[in-house]
Amino acid sequence: MSYPVKLISYEEKDLLYQQYSSYPFHTAKADISGCCIKLYTLSSSVKDMWEDNFYSMSETVRSHGRLICLEDADRPLEVLFEPNTKTAFLFNFDYYGWIKSVALALAGDILEDEHQIYSVHGAALDINGKGITLIAPSKTGKTTHSWGLLRSKDTRLVTDDWYFVRLSERRPVAYGSEKNCYIDADIGNIWDDYRELVEKAKFDNRQRAVVNVRWVTGKGSVVPLTTIHEVVLLKRDRQDPVLVRELSPDEAWEYLKANDLCNPHQMVRDERKEEVRERFFRQFLSQSRVHMVNTVASPQETQAAIAALIK
Repeated sequence: MSYPVKLISYEEKDLLYQQYSSYPFHTAKADISGCCIKLYTLSSSVKDMWEDNFYSMSETVRSHGRLICLEDADRPLEVLFEPNTKTAFLFNFDYYGWIKSVALALAGDILEDEHQIYSVHGAALDINGKGITLIAPSKTGKTTHSWGLLRSKDTRLVTDDWYFVRLSERRPVAYGSEKNCYIDADIGNIWDDYRELVEKAKFDNRQRAVVNVRWVTGKGSVVPLTTIHEVVLLKRDRQDPVLVRELSPDEAWEYLKANDLCNPHQMVRDERKEEVRERFFRQFLSQSRVHMVNTVASPQETQAAIAALIK
C-alpha cells in the first residue's frame, strides 16, 4: 500500500476539525452507490476531477462519509480515519487516484456494515447480458483488458476499477460506482480505438485523466449493473508457462487472500472485517466460473485468450 491508514478516536477527529476548520476548502458531494460522500479539498482541480468522476449528490443530502484533503508539511503522507463517523483526513496527497479510491473505500465500509453490499476492486463488463469481472493486482492488465473487451459492440462497461456486489441465492449482481473513468495516458498506445479520446483528455501530474468513454464507444455502452457469470483473475508470472487455467473457488480465494484481495484501499483491516470479506468472496466465487489468465504475452495475445475464454 502506498499510504498508511491509521484509525483515530472521535475526540482526535474533533481536534483535527478544529485545527483545520479555517482552511478555504472547495467542497463537493458524490453519490457513490447511494452513499453521500463529501469532499473537502484546497485544490480546485481536484474538485473538478471529482465532479467529472462521480455522480453528483444533492447539496441538501447530509453526508454519510467525509474526505478532508489537507496539506501540512509537519505531517507525513497518511490517512487518519475515524470509523464511527466515516471521516478520513488525507494528508499531503498529490495523486487524485488515491483520493477517489479512498472515497470508494469509505462508501464500501458503509455499505459492507450496514447493507451487506460488498466491494470488489476490479473491472466489470456486460457481454451479451452476462457479466464478466477482471480482478488483478496492480500493473497486471486489469484496465488494459477491460478496455480491450469494450471495443466489441457486444460489450458494455459497468466499471473499469471498482464495483459493489449484492449476493443472494442466485448469481451475484455487480453495480457500477463511477460516472466516468480515470485512465492512464498509454491506453491509446495499446488500443488505437481510444487514441482520439486520449488526445482530447486533460492529464494530471501522474499522466492520468478522467474521461467519458461514451465519446468513443457510443450511447448505451455504459450500464449501471450486470449479473456476474465469469470471474477472470489476472497475474503476471514469467515462470508459469500456462496462459489460461480454470480455478476452483478455494484456489481463487487463496490467490485473492495472498494478494490483499487485489485491493490496497481498505479503511479497516481488523479480524471482523477480514471474516466478513472472506465469507463474501467465497460465496461470490462459488456462484461464478473462475479462470486465471497470465498476462505475460502481448496485450493483443492476452486479449484474444480472454475473449476466447468468455465465448
